[in-house]
Amino acid sequence: MHSILKDARRVVVKVGSALVTNDGRGLDINAIERWAAQIADLQKMGKEVILVSSGAIAEGVLRLGWEKRPSHVHELQAAAAVGQMGLVEAYERHFREHGIGTAQVLLTHQNLTDREQYLNARMTIRELLRLGIVPVINENDTVVTNEIKVGDNDTLGALVTNLVEADVLVILTDQRGLYTADPRSNPDAEFVSVATAGDPALEKMAGGAASTLSKGGMITKILAAKRAARSGAGTVIASGREDRVLTRLASGEMIGTQLNPSSTVRHARKQWIADHLRASGALILDDGAANALVAKHTSLLPVGVVRVEGSFRRGDVVSCLNAAGAEIARGLVNYGSEDAARICRAHTEEIEARLGYMEQPEMIHRDNMVVLSDN
Repeated sequence: MHSILKDARRVVVKVGSALVTNDGRGLDINAIERWAAQIADLQKMGKEVILVSSGAIAEGVLRLGWEKRPSHVHELQAAAAVGQMGLVEAYERHFREHGIGTAQVLLTHQNLTDREQYLNARMTIRELLRLGIVPVINENDTVVTNEIKVGDNDTLGALVTNLVEADVLVILTDQRGLYTADPRSNPDAEFVSVATAGDPALEKMAGGAASTLSKGGMITKILAAKRAARSGAGTVIASGREDRVLTRLASGEMIGTQLNPSSTVRHARKQWIADHLRASGALILDDGAANALVAKHTSLLPVGVVRVEGSFRRGDVVSCLNAAGAEIARGLVNYGSEDAARICRAHTEEIEARLGYMEQPEMIHRDNMVVLSDN
């Protein structure tokens, strides 16, 4: 068996804070130089590479002369704005040493949930890759709010993987990879070399946080792999402390944990629906409707909806929950929350009588729905 990176044509590489900063005190220029050299190696192998990099806030804190990372949102945003200049400057300088141009791409959750912005971002990044440019992607921390925040760069890396339909997501961290338990506290923990992305057992293994600099820890990496697999991409979680880790992976060496996708690959539009990070509301289904959605991938009719939660408009993404509260599907709803509540449990012929009109006979059409659960 060889690493899935060997045969990949388009790769997203996510580099964590611990690997590009000096313990959170500004950028580690030597490390950035090494990443640029390795990505240059990948380009020579004929691969297109998109880089998702942390480090802007840490560099901003140093440049502003602050003794520690602030906790207030506006201070963090100011640090991100200042530090992003240094981050891009460092990458630009060291990639140019290898004859490679770079481009800064700052994204928010809103860019990836608005269909038009999503397609624009997709086309822009693909054009950069065609031109031989390495896009350096980060969340736009300067303007982001909790409502539109992706939250961590593991998730951002997975969303970008889906966005550009990359073959592999490589998540580089300060850990070797995934263990069956926390090896720091459990001497019986075994290393997981190969598994299937989306296996529920992996989330149980992932447990707690990683380094003090990381926002998410191993669990966000496992969930990122699950998300990346929706577009058919495999994920490698490996230590960025390994010498020439990217070059060796691209040569076929097995390093870290490799999470292969299942055979199911979603159409690009359904990936977009599935990867909304926050649904606007929820529809609670009866057992019959829940079973039909999962087993037969049917449309959702109002008669199968028990109640409505949250506030949403027609065309928003909403979650479909079973009686136990588990999300089994999500899709683009045909009715706003107020009207949806009025037609709960209604048969098709009753919709117009209750509302005075009928937009569509379905609450959510199957073409606009993604089933998330096999249970």
